Amino acid sequence: MQKFTKLIAAACPLDIPNLNTDQLLPARFLKLPRSAGLGKFLLADLRCDSQGREQPDFPLNRPGWREARILVGRCNFGCGSSREAAVYALVDHGIRCVIAPSFGDIFAGNAVQNGLLAAAAGEDDVGALIVTLNENPSLSVAVDLREQTISYAARTFPLLIDPVRRMRLLNGWEDVDLTQSYRDQIEAFKAVDRSRRSWVYPSV
Repeated sequence: MQKFTKLIAAACPLDIPNLNTDQLLPARFLKLPRSAGLGKFLLADLRCDSQGREQPDFPLNRPGWREARILVGRCNFGCGSSREAAVYALVDHGIRCVIAPSFGDIFAGNAVQNGLLAAAAGEDDVGALIVTLNENPSLSVAVDLREQTISYAARTFPLLIDPVRRMRLLNGWEDVDLTQSYRDQIEAFKAVDRSRRSWVYPSV
């Protein structure tokens, strides 16, 4: 998994509260393998009309935000079903970070499994950032996971994240990597346990 330490990039505002996983990746695309390139179906029903034509006013379709690597959303981003493919679509589209006041719990867990930073921040801070981005689409935003800050123009505010998820993203650790980081403690426990309960362990 790719590490996440600091990202400075264009940020696209999505001023949509309770943006759910079915909106992020509509259910009809779940039958496709990831190799099909799920990124092109990200937010398909919001980005395009019923004929599949792009809606020019939708933020991700605007020239300044087409290549954005950061999304800025509203409360409860990624709520709804548990589909991990919604995260695949974001990552495959090139998104490395989503900033929002809060996230669906399962979405946030799926995000860290795929190297996507779900960066929580104060609702007022996020709202001010959305306003600024709409006024200045070319503005870059800096997300520093090590320092746990989000910065743009002359403003900086804190980034909130579970400490274990932060550690995993900083190190690029998947589940097995996280377990292996406790190898010394595991081996020490096994040595003590073997001496106390030798009958549990095979003799050969």
